[in-house]
Amino acid sequence: MMRSRLSHMADTIRLSDVSDMEPAGDGEEVVQCDLADEAAVHDLVKDCDGIVHFGGVSVEQPFDPICAANIRGVYNIYEAARAHGMPRILFASSNHTIGYYTQDQHLGVDDPMKPDGLYGVSKCFGEAMASMYHSKFGQETAIVRIGSCFPEPKNHRMLATWFSPDDFVALIECVFRASRIGCPIVWGVSDNEEQWWDNSAARFLGWRPKDSSARFRDKVDAEHKRPPADDPNAVYQGGAFTAEPIHRD
Repeated sequence: MMRSRLSHMADTIRLSDVSDMEPAGDGEEVVQCDLADEAAVHDLVKDCDGIVHFGGVSVEQPFDPICAANIRGVYNIYEAARAHGMPRILFASSNHTIGYYTQDQHLGVDDPMKPDGLYGVSKCFGEAMASMYHSKFGQETAIVRIGSCFPEPKNHRMLATWFSPDDFVALIECVFRASRIGCPIVWGVSDNEEQWWDNSAARFLGWRPKDSSARFRDKVDAEHKRPPADDPNAVYQGGAFTAEPIHRD
């Protein structure tokens, strides 16, 4: 989704995935890379001016794939960045770092983590790595706790967590335009009527989301039955992730 939306931000965008991608277009480089391969990650990061780190396992899975991509992979990214001039990083964290908070709670960035699964734990690890590399080496990272970044909300919970692609692009632009960012946590969410998260600590970036899920409310009501009051999607901020078992191979 972001491949074409970020093309204006650099003369060359280096794109990477563990699997095959479409061939490179104008202003693109395509590099296949396994994040668990330290040497390959160092080659990937070399000569980069900035890193938008969306790579990794994005759903609940057994521990081994999560560990390889989201734990060892994050370590490899930060070590590669340290070895190659410390380009600024935007790290895709997740609302699943705090998924066991209930939906009647309003959170700031200083509230303790409450991950809702192994995936959420791996993102807590990524945030801790970003913080440590900033404190120890001065590596700058914008930690973005993504809510639900889709063209439109898919259920009632996402009316609160929806993060429009346009708002996400605007945030990425602000992160790489700012003269200095440090290591802030930013809630990746649009200007929805239902708000669980306080983004005031990130206002110095100059980012103000413009979209709202409100225009999709009638469609969501028509297409999706509201979950019962005791359903995880109605109780917890992390929704159904809180009900996932610990997966084993």
